[in-house]
Amino acid sequence: MTDILMDTAERVLTITFNRVDKKNSFTAGMYADLADVLTRAQADDAVRVVVIQGHETVFSAGNDIADFLQAPPVSLDVPVFRFLRAISTFTKPVVAAVCGPAVGIGTTMLFHCDLIYAGDNAAFSMPFVNLGVCPEAASSLLAPQRMGYVRAAEALLLGDPFTAEAALEMGLINRIVPPVEVNALARRQALRLAAKPLEPLLISKRLMKQGQAALVAAHMAEEGKIFGRLLAEPAAKEAFGAFLEKRKPDFSSL
Repeated sequence: MTDILMDTAERVLTITFNRVDKKNSFTAGMYADLADVLTRAQADDAVRVVVIQGHETVFSAGNDIADFLQAPPVSLDVPVFRFLRAISTFTKPVVAAVCGPAVGIGTTMLFHCDLIYAGDNAAFSMPFVNLGVCPEAASSLLAPQRMGYVRAAEALLLGDPFTAEAALEMGLINRIVPPVEVNALARRQALRLAAKPLEPLLISKRLMKQGQAALVAAHMAEEGKIFGRLLAEPAAKEAFGAFLEKRKPDFSSL
């Protein structure tokens, strides 16, 4: 069974995270596949819109920690950063369908999607500091812009999770529906986008994003370099060790 499912129909490419037994946690191989899929979709005239979805019980628990620690992202050329560059620069509309937990990159990738629909069971979190690292995906720039500084500080500095209702109020998502309806809603909206004239659609997205495209790219690169350095520091080693040992981390001496 492949961990990433892909289907193209009616000019919509649907990408489905298919690792539900592991809460759709991402491996380096999955990131590589996602980066490659988006790169191909960018050049494919048969694809006008991309839908990214998980299962009605879980979007993604973020990184698969065991896999992550085997091949930590110590350079900007690793699969996770290739995926983030691909989704952040993707010129066609991206629609996300989010149910259940969306942890770490499961939340930060959403800042680069154009339409986001969530189940009423969605739960978002960005616990980077709690793991001894820093935000990624330019979320340290985009979260304060989208959510407001004080709410972004709760999410990024404290690592506090937030509900679908809070995400809607903050403008992170477009709509909340029952979990069994989310993927279908995302597809309907994608089909509406795919039926529109392509050039005006792409130009409109470009015009909305071009004002800070260079800033996002620079921010993402800076985050990535710092992230890699922090992984080798004592705080991250303690945090990830505690996670694997299923205990509370102790940062009292750090």
